[in-house]
Amino acid sequence: MIRRFFANPSGAICFAVAPYQLTPPAGRIAFGAFGLYYNWSRHDVGRREHRYSVTVEWTGNLGSGTAGYRTYSRDHEIGAKDKPIICGSSDPAFRGDPSRWNPEELLVAALSACHKLWYLHLAAEAGVIVTAYTDNAEGVMDERPDGSGRFTRVALRPTVTAGSDLQRAEALHPIAHQKCFIASSVNFPVVCEPKIMVDRR
Repeated sequence: MIRRFFANPSGAICFAVAPYQLTPPAGRIAFGAFGLYYNWSRHDVGRREHRYSVTVEWTGNLGSGTAGYRTYSRDHEIGAKDKPIICGSSDPAFRGDPSRWNPEELLVAALSACHKLWYLHLAAEAGVIVTAYTDNAEGVMDERPDGSGRFTRVALRPTVTAGSDLQRAEALHPIAHQKCFIASSVNFPVVCEPKIMVDRR
């Protein structure tokens, strides 16, 4: 079973779950006869600010610094307190090391991971038993003639293995998308094309 949904510029999810809406208890998932619903009133209560600190250290000075475009490495290390170092570089198209993570990949990974984390959270709340989740996400960036550029689209393609209720498992994806912190922070479309598999074990 494969469905597709996306967020339009107004923030609405273009995905029909049911012909009309029921009102579950505040901030909880509910299943009616025709689908799944979520009460969003929790969004306006108890707002909190979270801060995230990282250190990015350039390690690519080959001896002459940035004396020329080809004289330095794009390598760097991304760190945060008490966490393993992430070895970073630029996209190989921009003289980066292909064995290291580049910022574009990390952005796509952040969108994918955020969606996954919300999906599993919602599944646990809704009583949907997920036993496996793999996303083959892809981002598209448009580079302009002057060297600048921007992402134009990210597609999430998660394959979810769950229990026998495929309708419930599928209906959680648009809610996860709506609640994802990272997807709510970007200005380009994030499309989700989920595939739900039955766990036959």
